Amino acid sequence: MVLLVRTHSAPTTSAPNRSRSTSTDIALIAAFAALIAVLGIVPPIAIGLAVPITLQTMGIMLAGLVLGARRGALAVLVFCVLVLAGLPLLSGGRGGLGVLAGPSAGYFVGFVLGAFVTGWVMERLVAKVHVIAAAFTAAVVGGIAAVYLLGIPVLVWRTDATALAGLAFLPGDLIKAVLATMVAVGVRRALPER
Repeated sequence: MVLLVRTHSAPTTSAPNRSRSTSTDIALIAAFAALIAVLGIVPPIAIGLAVPITLQTMGIMLAGLVLGARRGALAVLVFCVLVLAGLPLLSGGRGGLGVLAGPSAGYFVGFVLGAFVTGWVMERLVAKVHVIAAAFTAAVVGGIAAVYLLGIPVLVWRTDATALAGLAFLPGDLIKAVLATMVAVGVRRALPER
């Protein structure tokens, strides 16, 4: 007597792809958190305000431009959690909960919002306009305007500065937006699927 057993097996193609996608996401998020930390090695530039100019805001722009809204914000969130845990990853070797008490706290908290908005704007514009225009616009709207939205009010609140003083960062941030655009466009051409 032959016993016929009918087995049902789920397709195995979706599980490996999901696993590979998750692994890729984790690797990219970790890599961009590390990139933002590395940009903190460059010494800050004091401009007479309580908050210096740093290259880390360029890392925020790049995270959103290259990784998109969700993964870019997660990369920056990982970086921020590491800073708050005490790792001296901010420019000038700062870290710990004390960063939330200083005049740069709004910029620091605005990093996550900036990466998310940068990625969100990029995702919406890239199919409608030239990739360079999309990237630069996203870097300015997310990496500058969204970060300033939280950064400047805290700077004003914690110092004697006026809201216009916060615009002293604008020339440097526009240069960073141009550089981030150039890098992001190059990465998108080299790695069309991330």
